[in-house]
Amino acid sequence: MTRRLFLFSFIFSVLISFSQEKTKPTTAYNFLSAYQNVRDIAISKDEKEIYFTIQSPDEQVSKIAYVTKEKNKWSNVKLASFSSAHRDIEPFLSSDGLRLYYASNQPLNDSISESKDYDIWYVERKNKKSDWSKPIRLGNSVNSDKDEFYPSIADNGNLYFTSENNQSLGKDDIFVCKWNNNSYSKPENLGVTINSDGYEFNAFIAPNEAFLIYTCYKREDGFGSGDMYISYRNENNEWEKAKNLGNEINSSMMDYCPFYDSKNKILYFTSKRNTVTNKQFNSFDEFQKEINKNENGFSRIYKYNISL
Repeated sequence: MTRRLFLFSFIFSVLISFSQEKTKPTTAYNFLSAYQNVRDIAISKDEKEIYFTIQSPDEQVSKIAYVTKEKNKWSNVKLASFSSAHRDIEPFLSSDGLRLYYASNQPLNDSISESKDYDIWYVERKNKKSDWSKPIRLGNSVNSDKDEFYPSIADNGNLYFTSENNQSLGKDDIFVCKWNNNSYSKPENLGVTINSDGYEFNAFIAPNEAFLIYTCYKREDGFGSGDMYISYRNENNEWEKAKNLGNEINSSMMDYCPFYDSKNKILYFTSKRNTVTNKQFNSFDEFQKEINKNENGFSRIYKYNISL
């Protein structure tokens, strides 16, 4: 083999190896890095509003915050006007941006101070420049005396959420309440291709209901803790058996709270991945840098380019 041909073969093999190298999730949005625990994220369809939950390290304090895009720059982070004195989590915007759903353990009315189980609530506004209304609890066709959380709304109004109730196959399961003109149907368990006798939670429904992304806890084909899975709806309008999204996305730690931007083909999700190592440190600065790295076991928001 001539030197020129050998050099060409070497360069070609290097290029192939780089092209086959697995990509990794990256951190999403610089303004989120100021907070140790950011639990979830919801992005408006016009990409001008982002809502997310900020939690204390022990997760006992949870507030919904938001930013808006002004002159192509993100505003300062603000607390949502409807965030209560209780634990508010998991915002989800309707496609028109005029209604925001979330989960909260706030009491049924202001005369009660004690927190209750989690229910799904919403706020609404007349237009995108209007203030949000006071919180409104979805009715008893959706909520029960058990926890309901992680609302996700399809374009046709169908509501997907997590609950542990008398229809659960095991622990937490994924349910749907179908929207019928002006009210929701009773919850329907999505069945054994989605749920199991373990924990299934935090489901994101595609706007056209073509697929569902959610977290399963410690399944046999998982990577250690909570992994994200995807199920597609087949031509018979049935949910196919869910598949693990793989170790390019999932880690050995908890990976959860998915949100998929179909326009830009970006999967956002929360992860408690941890790459901090215990070793001999040569200085305090080196030690501090190691324990304060982004992947240090706290909940962080990541993004990953993927076509679903």
